[in-house]
Amino acid sequence: MFALRVDDEIELRLLEEQHAEEIFALVDSNRAHLREWLPWVDEEVSANAARDYIKMMRERFTAFTGMAMGIWHQDRLAGAVSFVNIDQQSRWAEIGYWIDAPSQGHGIITRSCRAMINYAFDDLKLNRIVIRCADGNHRSRAIPERLGFRQEGRLRQTIWLYDRFWDALIYGMLADEWKAQKQKGRL
Repeated sequence: MFALRVDDEIELRLLEEQHAEEIFALVDSNRAHLREWLPWVDEEVSANAARDYIKMMRERFTAFTGMAMGIWHQDRLAGAVSFVNIDQQSRWAEIGYWIDAPSQGHGIITRSCRAMINYAFDDLKLNRIVIRCADGNHRSRAIPERLGFRQEGRLRQTIWLYDRFWDALIYGMLADEWKAQKQKGRL
């Protein structure tokens, strides 16, 4: 099983079908919390739906077009961080993430994203990472901002969430910018 050790508290593990029940239980117990900004939560209605998602992401991992990692915090599943898209030809990836309500506010997503970004630039030799957030999702927006990403654009009314459109903010980081930040001790 592929895993990335983030620090003494956090390990990222490639999601496997055996995690389907645990993922579903976590989503189900956090449905109201996650639903505000993640419409896929309404489609996650069984462990089988979670299993189908994991199978699809495993196929994408094999094809090097995506990668879904569970976040284990103090040996308890707390959320997920993924390369929802990897473009091999242009050497970029988009990161997505979510975390359960009790784990919010402890820097778990920031640390997990940092590890994924290091892996993307150092091991996968990608050149660019993108994070897309709904304009009103201030907690999600704080992640790329905390990591030194540059807001590169706004896609107007591109995210439909239940009863209205939201603008999507696009944040980007280039490999040489990340390296420069690391050398200056900012990461």
